[in-house]
Amino acid sequence: MLRFSSWLPCFFLAACMALPSPAERRHAVDALAQTQGWRALTIPAEPFDLVAYLPPAPAQASWLTIYFEGDGLAWITSTQVSPDPTPRDPLALRLALAQPEGAVAYLGRPCQYVHAEAGRCPSRYWTSDRFAPEVIAATDHAIDVLKRRFGASRLTLVGYSGGAAVAALVAARRTDVERLVTIAGNLDHQAWTTYHRVAPLAGSLNPADQLEALRPLSQWHFVGARDDNITPALVQGFADRFPAGQRPVVRIEPGFDHRCCWAEQWPRLWRESQAG
Repeated sequence: MLRFSSWLPCFFLAACMALPSPAERRHAVDALAQTQGWRALTIPAEPFDLVAYLPPAPAQASWLTIYFEGDGLAWITSTQVSPDPTPRDPLALRLALAQPEGAVAYLGRPCQYVHAEAGRCPSRYWTSDRFAPEVIAATDHAIDVLKRRFGASRLTLVGYSGGAAVAALVAARRTDVERLVTIAGNLDHQAWTTYHRVAPLAGSLNPADQLEALRPLSQWHFVGARDDNITPALVQGFADRFPAGQRPVVRIEPGFDHRCCWAEQWPRLWRESQAG
């Protein structure tokens, strides 16, 4: 999730106090994963420990799809940074669990699902530096670990919201990614911060600067017609920067917003993205 969709305004003190703790959020995510027998795997990826969720006894497969989580609980209010970005509702994990076929894994973002220690996980890694070079390098290393675990040689990367930027930036530096799929994706954070009139993500790389590296990939970008965080115009603006004839597919889903109704409709959308 991004800034505007990752916090619930605390209009009342009692509501703020009711926010689930990081441990409670991690327990809820574990319980969600366990509905299909998935288990957590912690991957050391300096300077972070990244948490993945995998199916039981992952089968060897030549083609692996990896899902990347959004920004999580990055903000408590519009001005108060969260002390821990573990998501309350990991939509990217729900997407991974809903994938109808094929080998699949899920990867959390830095500082999610682990204790956000001040030394290793300063809050800049879920605010201004959420797409920093070291974040992308650590994610790239974790992908290598997952790829070996499945015996895969080809990859599809699927990113939700801020996870879309991570997926795109990683895809731009690898040679084994054949398909990039995003859902409500922040693919040009400079355009996004300008649109919302918020501070630039000064410490972050921008997927919009990697067009040449992304051109060879099959790309499908889904966005909700009612999404006022990542608007259809922002996603289309990213696609329009590619040369005519090489532009990614953009699908605007009527009735969808930043969170609804991606997981519920994902089997249909997933199959659509695989057709091209």
